[in-house]
Amino acid sequence: MNGHNFGRTDLPEAQSVALRKAIRWEIVTIAYTLCTITLVAFVVGNSQAMRTAWIEDMLSLLPQVAFLIALIFIRHRPSVKHPYGRHRAMGVGHLVAGVALLAVGLNLAFEATSGLFAAEHPTIGTVNLFGHTIWLGWLMVAVMLMIVVGPLIYGPAKSKIAPVLHNKLLYADADMAKADWQTNAASIVGVLGIGIGLWWLDGVAAIFISLGIVQDGYRNTKSAVADLMDQRARTYDDKEPHPLASEIVSTLRAMPWVADAAVRMRDEGHVFHIEAFVVPRKRRVSLRQIDHAAEHLSELDWKVQDIVIVPSDRLPDEADPAR
Repeated sequence: MNGHNFGRTDLPEAQSVALRKAIRWEIVTIAYTLCTITLVAFVVGNSQAMRTAWIEDMLSLLPQVAFLIALIFIRHRPSVKHPYGRHRAMGVGHLVAGVALLAVGLNLAFEATSGLFAAEHPTIGTVNLFGHTIWLGWLMVAVMLMIVVGPLIYGPAKSKIAPVLHNKLLYADADMAKADWQTNAASIVGVLGIGIGLWWLDGVAAIFISLGIVQDGYRNTKSAVADLMDQRARTYDDKEPHPLASEIVSTLRAMPWVADAAVRMRDEGHVFHIEAFVVPRKRRVSLRQIDHAAEHLSELDWKVQDIVIVPSDRLPDEADPAR
């Protein structure tokens, strides 16, 4: 894949390198997760916590696959049919992953809670391994301890790349990976609980894991829906409004022909569409002044995909004055 542009937006060197790294990490993560899914399938047994953790591993593939598929669409240049490009594909992928996590997480939570209230006593048998009979629970614990290593490596790696690309889907994927150790720990507690006769620990662990899936699903669905509904552009982690809006307004106000300015900035997936409103000091504004301003603003940040400058006698109420 060519990693040097997003539709109309040419990527600087730092973002090109980050994109190539993100693609490699997603491919590595998918391969690693497929291996862990296969490994857990051999030892899942009757433990509700293990089954829930196994399904959680399958669901963790969604953000990675959605990211790679979205990249195919966002590389298309804008056209009459898609005048803003197809950058929203990243947001759609984010939404699909979030809704799937939320729906399956709620179902798993219901099943785990029902099993706990029904006082279902799960059992874990023995297996013959290299001529020795051992409790299957020890294999379960060993497997869960082994597979926790991967997320501790690729989770932090992706979390460093996400802000460079301003990619919320990649950030959500990294955030889920960093929390995977909690799933593994909970499943181990559930298995050991069965082993010592505290059968209810398995159900409690399954509920804990499923609630984690629900939380991930809710957070990602909420963020994706808000962006698709054109909320005010925010940072990659959704913690605050993106500072670029304030920078744009300050830059416009510093121009000698501008008396005041405000901006409407929306997130198209990882790039921004910007409408800048300016109140000129004089009634006449030249095309040269507007073109110069647009060119200057586009140089502030690589994420500025489209910018429209609108001279007006007053600023719209819904525009951000960044005061």
